Amino acid sequence: MKQTRKSTQVIEPQARAIIFGHGRGWVFTPRDLAHLGNVNSISMALTRLSRKGIIRQLSRGLYDYPVEHPTLGRIAASADAVANALASRDATRLQPAGAYAANILGLSEQVPTKILFLTDGPSRHVKLGKREIILKRTTPRNIAAAGRKSGTIVQALRYLGKNHVDDQVLAIIRRQLTDADKEQLLKDIKYAPAWVAEILRRLAAAS
Repeated sequence: MKQTRKSTQVIEPQARAIIFGHGRGWVFTPRDLAHLGNVNSISMALTRLSRKGIIRQLSRGLYDYPVEHPTLGRIAASADAVANALASRDATRLQPAGAYAANILGLSEQVPTKILFLTDGPSRHVKLGKREIILKRTTPRNIAAAGRKSGTIVQALRYLGKNHVDDQVLAIIRRQLTDADKEQLLKDIKYAPAWVAEILRRLAAAS
């Protein structure tokens, strides 16, 4: 026990330095600090930093170095940062989906309270105040374009539905596409439903 306490005293300032180095807004798990020592000592060090108010525990095994606003106080952790921290810990891929994918592309101004990511890892729910981040395990086909704009476009279109994809929606998406994005759309058509694939061809062909 004394050895663990000593290790924690050594690890705590090292962990603090790493956290400060990443800057405010960083979301992390103990695995991000695994090189500092054993799991128990790292967890104890993070617990101490959390009790001191330096970091914030978001859920079990998930922390952030919160952004401090001069008027609003501590700002809620970024959904993307939370999801990416979990994906990094579990060595999985993520694909924004549902209303969140539509919001990312500017097809919806409302930020959903349930933020959905498809993943090839385990399903998980994380509550952050009034928001809920949902990692939903899916098929390899649905995650094949993860990390690319094409993947987010496919998921946003699927969320909107065929009858709600009009010229305005296409114009908003088209303005965000580079020539490289258009080439990638054509490569990723094979991962989209038939009606979405047809829309991707139109977007890729637009000048």
